[in-house]
Amino acid sequence: MRTVSTIKEVREAVAAARRGGAQIGFVPTMGFLHEGHLRLVDDARRRSQFVVMSIFVNPLQFAPTEDLSRYPRDPDGDAAKAESRHVDLLFLPDTATMYPAGAATMVVPERLDRRWEGEVRPGHFAGVLTVVAKLFNIVQPDVAVFGQKDIQQATIVRAMVRDLDFPVEVVVGATAREPDGLALSSRNSYLSADQRTQARVLSRALGAVERAFGSGTRSAAELEQVGRAVLAAEPSARVDYLALVSPTTLEPVPEATTGTVVIVAARIGATRLIDNVILDGR
Repeated sequence: MRTVSTIKEVREAVAAARRGGAQIGFVPTMGFLHEGHLRLVDDARRRSQFVVMSIFVNPLQFAPTEDLSRYPRDPDGDAAKAESRHVDLLFLPDTATMYPAGAATMVVPERLDRRWEGEVRPGHFAGVLTVVAKLFNIVQPDVAVFGQKDIQQATIVRAMVRDLDFPVEVVVGATAREPDGLALSSRNSYLSADQRTQARVLSRALGAVERAFGSGTRSAAELEQVGRAVLAAEPSARVDYLALVSPTTLEPVPEATTGTVVIVAARIGATRLIDNVILDGR
């Protein structure tokens, strides 16, 4: 694995790989890597011959009320994990590289950011799209892999790729989970042992909705009630939302069908967690 920090080095390495006939896979991350990130690398490897990973804690997607400096970081551990999964090129830019002095342009989404995470975190997705657009232009990948856990992010990135004609295939990799069902997340490191146990309520609520759907319930209101009942049984969980939404518009649906997404967000202590499942009726 080669580690670089400049745009010039990335472009030179990618150009050399292309000259050798390789397709380019890309996994953008904010670091503090876990198995979920590494499975995205595996997805990229299956679809390409040269895998680039970026690690950049993007200040644009943090609100003033969110502590950017508190976001977990482990640069040495991240590098070791990336190399163990056979990443070819690790890109570690600093803020000045990504946002030079005088930068005055952002990519702002329409409609898809008005609900859910966009409502709770105003401006978050403009920060996400801006950094992803820049990374796509720097790396110029054939395929980019994002995690299903952040499904609103993946949906908005797909819309940007479609609307702005980026020549990139966006792949959404399945959510990686602990054996007890908790979705892997860098933010899990904020949880105490007790909170870690309490956080399992998110996946339990989603599982209850899946089972009700599998048993024939199709009313979104009834399915949401099933999930909310599970969440209500955990007094430490402060729920931001639980909803059944369209996979393309993220708007609430009256009736669930195969492919409907169940999304949930809740705070456990001071830590805000998100999760989702895609209903398939099995």
